[in-house]
Amino acid sequence: MFDQLSERLQGAFRMLTGRGKLTEANIDEALREVRRALLEADVNFKVARSFIDDVRARAVGEDVLRSVTPGQQVVKIVHEELGKLLGGTGEPFRIPSDSPATIMVVGLQGSGKTTFCAKLARYLGNRGKRPLLAAADTYRPAAQDQLRVLAGELGFPVHAGGRAADPVEIAKGAVEEARSGDADIVIVDTAGRLHVDEDMMEELSRIKDATAPQEILLVLDSMTGQDAVNVASEFLARLEFTGAVLTKLDGDTRGGAAVSLRAVTGRPIKFAGIGEKLDALEPFHPDRMASRILGMGDVLTLVERAQEAADGKEAERLEEKLRKQSFTLEDFFEQLQALKKMGSLDQLIGMIPGMSKVGPVAVDEGALVRVEAIIHSMTPGERRHPDVIDGGRRKRIAGGSGTSVQDVNRLLKQFDAMKKMMKQFGNLGKRGRLPSIPPFG
Repeated sequence: MFDQLSERLQGAFRMLTGRGKLTEANIDEALREVRRALLEADVNFKVARSFIDDVRARAVGEDVLRSVTPGQQVVKIVHEELGKLLGGTGEPFRIPSDSPATIMVVGLQGSGKTTFCAKLARYLGNRGKRPLLAAADTYRPAAQDQLRVLAGELGFPVHAGGRAADPVEIAKGAVEEARSGDADIVIVDTAGRLHVDEDMMEELSRIKDATAPQEILLVLDSMTGQDAVNVASEFLARLEFTGAVLTKLDGDTRGGAAVSLRAVTGRPIKFAGIGEKLDALEPFHPDRMASRILGMGDVLTLVERAQEAADGKEAERLEEKLRKQSFTLEDFFEQLQALKKMGSLDQLIGMIPGMSKVGPVAVDEGALVRVEAIIHSMTPGERRHPDVIDGGRRKRIAGGSGTSVQDVNRLLKQFDAMKKMMKQFGNLGKRGRLPSIPPFG
């Protein structure tokens, strides 16, 4: 996420943190690099200029220049100002309390509206809401079918009227269905165009008037940079959206849209799409995003993902196994599944503070796939008692998993080392020194 921008900014900071004493000339030199990095990331030039001016005004003060660690003080100032630029304290998405409430999702074609609607439904469903999705895009071929398929994966209903139906009537009908049914929140997937035009905006205005939505979320493709900000400005001139959603932040995005959007439109970013899967959505926190961009990690989001992925009873069961030293390959496999629910490994590593300083970390996602295949190829008895796996069994397991005997040997050796480490924890626990593992959730 924002890899190029992060590398350039961290390079500029190294010019400062490596010095015991700073002058205004040192700071100006570093800030020129910061400005260059922002412009190359497609940040609005007025926003970049204002940001540099604000940072410089604070960085050349006597408190900084006379500080014992002036370089770190400047980095702290940049972090604070970048957090302000991204939205300050932020305006987090608040689940509407009205029942039924309506959330209207708008944006250009190809921005990821329909997928976001399904992700939002999952997000709300996990928080006790009962969403109903309204398929009001009657123009794009298969748009309604796509929404039905995605909603079907999650078990949520869809209200649709076919491609010949009036989108406004579909949206109104969904609200009426929610009032008389089990749904307490309606998510309206509206039609987009390749560019903003009068017909689209007129239709969106009619849907807004007909459904009185509590939230209007504008979905923007973050990979389009300043174009996304320009689109947001055009929408704002004709439709008062309440917040933005940036999709494809897991791709090769330069960061210009995220950094510029709030300053240009005055509207907060409320969600970030970080992948194609339906669980790849997270609330946007400006301060946390600033930390990620500057390579400082994001422990809070990492913990929240772990809490969502883990089960409290499962955590207690695992703790008991650790104490009794009965951890098996079946338990190991279950932990791998929980890890996968938290997101891709490179994303998780990027949230760990300090990892950016060790340079790029090669993450082999395929290694997890091979481990899963190897464990799948074992019998239940072998998973529970890997000591019985002799040379013949290793050949059979390797053949069944499409791996090599060396891969099987490596896994068993790693698992044996893990068990030894857990045995040490178990011994500590017997002496009363092993802290209890708090269940997530």
